[in-house]
Amino acid sequence: MTGRPLRVLVTGIRGWTDAGTIHDALLAAWTEAVEAGASGITVVHGATAGADTIAAQWADSHRGDGVQVEAHEADWTRCDANCLPGHRRRLGQREWCPTAGHRRNQAMVDTQPALVLAFQAGQSAGTADCIRRAHRAQLPVRKWIS
Repeated sequence: MTGRPLRVLVTGIRGWTDAGTIHDALLAAWTEAVEAGASGITVVHGATAGADTIAAQWADSHRGDGVQVEAHEADWTRCDANCLPGHRRRLGQREWCPTAGHRRNQAMVDTQPALVLAFQAGQSAGTADCIRRAHRAQLPVRKWIS
């Protein structure tokens, strides 16, 4: 036994409502990790509504079973050195950086998870971006499409 949990990244659309599919996917990942000698899993997610929230709730309810949770919230207020002048967007009085979600996705991929679980429907640009980044990093990705 490694004594360490395996990292499992969950990415998915904000409108995902099928909790059973996510619960089953996480249980399977946990089972595989434990059978491989890990102490459990760390569920890494992007701290948004939908798939991420469902995964976080599952992780919280299984903390006693060797499940940990790690949220990576996008900082929509901040730009970085790669942002182009004038790229910021406005919604009412709020201004935000449209690349914040991409930076958050890369940060999650950079944690080198053992597995990526992707829950996609329609044209979810953020989920597709995270999947592309995971493939580029040669991480195994399991996809569910609704």
